[in-house]
Amino acid sequence: MTPEQYVQEKAAASGSSFYYAFLFLPKPRREAITAFYAFCREVDDVVDDVSDPGVAQTKLAWWQTEVARAFAGQPQHPAMRALMPAVAAFGLEERQLQAVIEGCRMDLVQTRYLDFPALERYCHLVAGVVGEVSARIFGQTQPQTTAYAHKLGLAFQLTNIIRDVGEDALRGRIYLPVSELQQFDVKAHEITKRTYSDRFRALRQFQAERAHRLYDEAFALLPAQDRRSQKPGLMMASIYRTLLREIERDGFQVLHQRVSLTPLRKLWLAWKVQALGRL
Repeated sequence: MTPEQYVQEKAAASGSSFYYAFLFLPKPRREAITAFYAFCREVDDVVDDVSDPGVAQTKLAWWQTEVARAFAGQPQHPAMRALMPAVAAFGLEERQLQAVIEGCRMDLVQTRYLDFPALERYCHLVAGVVGEVSARIFGQTQPQTTAYAHKLGLAFQLTNIIRDVGEDALRGRIYLPVSELQQFDVKAHEITKRTYSDRFRALRQFQAERAHRLYDEAFALLPAQDRRSQKPGLMMASIYRTLLREIERDGFQVLHQRVSLTPLRKLWLAWKVQALGRL
């Protein structure tokens, strides 16, 4: 299996909303973003799939070394071998990939966040920087597009947190800020025991409204000159925001299930943005 085949299989197997946005890109950009996405999946899987924190730390340290080695011209892992041609072509930087690894490392040492600014820093590493790299690969020409990408990445990550709250709690992680749990009088044990209440739904609505504001703020930051090149991000935004609205319509029934959209619906939403320019 070639490195290109490896990352393609990694991306396709994930079933992620990101994959559907990649389909509409020209081949060189599609290959670059697929390789970058595969790298992100590799380091994220270390945290999700390795039960021993010590082993996971060792694996992430290996990835830190591998990234440094790759930027020195000696990549070993197929994901990095597939990604390296994109470094010069799209101006990718080692610090960006190291930031993603650092964000994943935070999951091994921190399972709670005192307030939203603390959570926001984590989101920046695991999603904002991903947005920054993606925007470059998609064809960014304006500096302000980086701010748009950071904001959109934050909106994506908060949508993920809303969707995965029950699943994350089973892993011992509660990403909802402690200050907001206290504000709405929701106890951590209610989440781990999958106990719904009006207080929990009010907390979820508060966070959903914040995510919606971030989507709107991100769109407002995107320069008109880059709107066409950044269509893949807008496709993902359409898919993620539709998912968020589904969760809202379902009354935030996220403690016992993972709400998702069908592959066909994701493809339709992506095509609508590509063909009609509609979010």
